[in-house]
Amino acid sequence: MIDGIRLVTLHGVIDDDAQDMLCEALLDEEGTASTRIVADLSGVTFMDSTGVNVFVAAHPRTTEAAGRVRVAGAQRPVRRVPQVTGADAFIACRPGTGQALTA
Repeated sequence: MIDGIRLVTLHGVIDDDAQDMLCEALLDEEGTASTRIVADLSGVTFMDSTGVNVFVAAHPRTTEAAGRVRVAGAQRPVRRVPQVTGADAFIACRPGTGQALTA
């Protein structure tokens, strides 16, 4: 946690095999999200729609508590998935962690 923001740093591939770990990283034991989440994806080499679905599921849980979900540092192929699905309309993608933490 940094100033009340849950910072999650991810590496490798985010697909169906990683879905449960990503859910655990974003949500607590009761399935609720922190009010503010920043996911650093700078170390992620591939993400499919499964990963986007986890972020989409966390979004309403954070906004109910006046919070937000931000993605930081995603490489172009990874950043493209939220763009194609339209998830980038409500889950902001920032170039770096610093920008995502202060946005």
